[in-house]
Amino acid sequence: MNSYRHSVVLDVEKCTGCTSCVRRCPTEAIRVINGHAEINSDRCIDCGECIRVCQHNAKKAMCSKLEHYMHYKWKIALPAPSLFGQFNGLEDVDEVLQGLLDIGFDEVFEVAKAAELVSAYTRTYLKTEGIKKPVISSACPVISRLISLRFPYLKDNILPILPPMEIAAIEAKAKAKKEHPELSEKDIAVFFISPCAAKVSYIRNGFGDYKSHVDVVVALNEIYFQLIGAMKRKHTPTITSEAGMIGIGWASSGGESTAILNDSYLFADGIGNCMQVLESIENGNIPQLEFVELDACIGGCVGGVMTIENPFIAKTRLQAVRRYMPVSRNFVASDAGSVPADYFSNSLPAYTPISRLSDNIVESMRMMAQIQSLRETLPGIDCGACGSPTCRAYAEDVVRGVAGEDRRCVVLDRKKQIEKETQT
Repeated sequence: MNSYRHSVVLDVEKCTGCTSCVRRCPTEAIRVINGHAEINSDRCIDCGECIRVCQHNAKKAMCSKLEHYMHYKWKIALPAPSLFGQFNGLEDVDEVLQGLLDIGFDEVFEVAKAAELVSAYTRTYLKTEGIKKPVISSACPVISRLISLRFPYLKDNILPILPPMEIAAIEAKAKAKKEHPELSEKDIAVFFISPCAAKVSYIRNGFGDYKSHVDVVVALNEIYFQLIGAMKRKHTPTITSEAGMIGIGWASSGGESTAILNDSYLFADGIGNCMQVLESIENGNIPQLEFVELDACIGGCVGGVMTIENPFIAKTRLQAVRRYMPVSRNFVASDAGSVPADYFSNSLPAYTPISRLSDNIVESMRMMAQIQSLRETLPGIDCGACGSPTCRAYAEDVVRGVAGEDRRCVVLDRKKQIEKETQT
């Protein structure tokens, strides 16, 4: 029984069964059955691609509502770096940080600050002897889950350091307890302002055996509108950002890679491009590299489905914001030559064989033969009209017994009809 709690959900009433999501899902997790889409929870990686392509808004990301959690005595906001790219004409990130205080948070801890720490720890880790290279970033939870489902031989390549969001949560709680000893564990809540659905799922499910320190996830596009109103009041910011160019740069694809401060890296964005890179690494068809950064969303986190702005415009805005920042405000303290033990993630994602046909090898071979035999009779145009993404997937669905009478190959049926009419 699947116990993975997903954040991407389907609104059946809005779904028209158009198959746009079926053709674009990178793990073939969606089928159109009885006139509407159905998502296979075992295959879904919460990349949000179906949300992007659905013209009827039938897919959405489930997130917490801020007002439901304002009862905590001490509320800490963790703004993702991508938040700063949403505002037109923003000159100082302190304006956003002050806005978060103005809408009800008691403290702000920048994920960008934690990102600079992770960059420094990564530089240290890459010098470790015996590690498997290229090291693949663990910052994008879509990529980690994709590896666990499709590329099990690459799981040891995943960077075993907690992502910035988690380190920010740990540091923020420790700081709050130290400065406010009167607060108990239950009084403090950490709110991550997320640009994407995958991070919501990561926080709900953890990473392997690891459980997240984030208590509440709020969608960036929900916070944005509240911040716009607060920032119009033009309060003079009373807090100072503790992040630099490196931390803010994590919001865009390539920001994490360039922060390792050497040229032996590769970065790619867009889930299709990421899958091609992973296939190349698995097949050994890639040059010797130290580090690989893969972002499922186009443009990086600025392209998340819970953002407001076009990712390319957001990236341009971030370049303007970073212009007068120092390279890093967390460089010297974190480059001491060791990585804190608490920031290592010892839990790698378990391999989940989503393509296994049967637990019995003989039965699997028999089903494979049936699939191949049926596949040879199909037109091979992968139109998706049957509700499956490809002819190969349709053949597998038939053999598995999950394709009912409503899911027939219309091209093949039409061909048979023409042949019958010709004979008569």
